Amino acid sequence: VVCFNKMENIRAFLSTAFVFLVFELCLVCCDITDGNAEHLKREHSLMKPYQGVGSSPTSQWDFSGSTLVTSSYVRLTPDERSKQGSIWNTVPCYLKDWEMHVQFKVHGSGKKNLHGDGIAIWYTKDRLHPGPVFGNQDQFFGLAIFLDTFRNDLHGMDRSFPYISAMVNNGSVSYDHGKDGRSSELGGCSAEIRNREHDTYLAIRYSKGRLTVMVDVEDKNEWKECIDIGGVRLPTGYFFGASAATGDLSDNHDIISMKLYQLMVEHTLEEENLDWTKIEPSVSLLKSPKDNIDDPTGNFRGTPLTGWKVFLLLLCALLGIVVCAVVGAVVFQKRQERNKRFY
Repeated sequence: VVCFNKMENIRAFLSTAFVFLVFELCLVCCDITDGNAEHLKREHSLMKPYQGVGSSPTSQWDFSGSTLVTSSYVRLTPDERSKQGSIWNTVPCYLKDWEMHVQFKVHGSGKKNLHGDGIAIWYTKDRLHPGPVFGNQDQFFGLAIFLDTFRNDLHGMDRSFPYISAMVNNGSVSYDHGKDGRSSELGGCSAEIRNREHDTYLAIRYSKGRLTVMVDVEDKNEWKECIDIGGVRLPTGYFFGASAATGDLSDNHDIISMKLYQLMVEHTLEEENLDWTKIEPSVSLLKSPKDNIDDPTGNFRGTPLTGWKVFLLLLCALLGIVVCAVVGAVVFQKRQERNKRFY
């Protein structure tokens, strides 16, 4: 009877755990926006045929440098040496929670390892300031997502290029081109974004202090997680933009669209009363950059538990419990049989 009751308790626990795991999985799947047009913010979106792009007072997007606007794409740089170009939203964004979808294409005549330099997607305090960081200024305020196509650090062979990384800056940190930004990156992933026969996509989500970057480079309409980090603080009132640069090596860097979606998220009363325009860009999970210059992985953040990580952790715990229960039942039965022999 005791053994039967134990087995019933185990079954009940397993059923409850299974329901919880399914619920967690559903939360993970539902956490990705479906690009609902109802939440599309057109004043922050760049789409064909690119109306509202130009230098007039009513324009919502402005561009500089080598940028060429056509009816099919916005080419930030041509496949020529020493070019810089950018395009910037003229309307500051006051959304607390948002997701930006970028459709882009990087292509050129250069063969493997003979192309550069890459694209950057920005959410920053200042706009239209050309500089050395993929065509934009260094020591910026805000967020940058780098799509780096050329390896500068010949010692950093633990990662393949093109490489996507993220950086949050409060104006005090310089981007280290020689180390491919390792000392200041929040995380990253390799992605074959160059010379694809189809367009490639990037999703940048900022919600409740969490930054998530996902990519779709296989044309399968499926997002693949690249970066996921909590403790990120970004103010409102900054500008979205994109820039690109070429050096001795070159590529065509094309933006096809940038679509911003508002995420409907509830905030606490304290968060609602906070002046979000006064927040300083920061990441609470980072160590000091100077402590991480020699980190061979280039990844110096505490690893947060994402939905999938929680799911895998619970699954491993569940399997461990099942194994322990089976072993315990076998040991208990052996002891019972041995006791019968003695009595």
